Amino acid sequence: MAALTMLDEKLAEVIGLAMAAQGATDKIVALTDDDELSEKLQQMHEEARETEDRGTQVADQLDGKKTAVLDKARETKAEATEMISTYLGDDADALDGFEFLTMAEAGEVGHWSVLGKLNDQAGDQRLQQLIEWALPIQERHFDDVKAGSLKLAEQEDPAEAA
Repeated sequence: MAALTMLDEKLAEVIGLAMAAQGATDKIVALTDDDELSEKLQQMHEEARETEDRGTQVADQLDGKKTAVLDKARETKAEATEMISTYLGDDADALDGFEFLTMAEAGEVGHWSVLGKLNDQAGDQRLQQLIEWALPIQERHFDDVKAGSLKLAEQEDPAEAA
């Protein structure tokens, strides 16, 4: 298998996180009975799918590294999926789901930002175009799930037993 650079690994990680995000949004939409929040989750799911596709297209153009990048992406997806399962147990509700997504989306914003900083030095134009497309979407996802968490928290009775 081809050795990956730091830049290749970070690309793999954002692809893997996009893969995991699709499963996370599916799981959390099943916990949510708010139509507006469900629509946001479905939009996030589709954008995560497109992010995965676009990231994979960039990986396709890496000479001899596509397989290694996608293997690393699947490893990242598996790790993130395990975190989802751990955090969202059988008793999880919509608020739990949105709180998890708030953490996850903050992590994705961080990963995309790191990839961007690394690419500032590398100067890969294909990757730059992907970052310029994806980072604003991830920032919006973070804002949306944070707002969703707050909306759901507002509906809770703070004195009620947990």
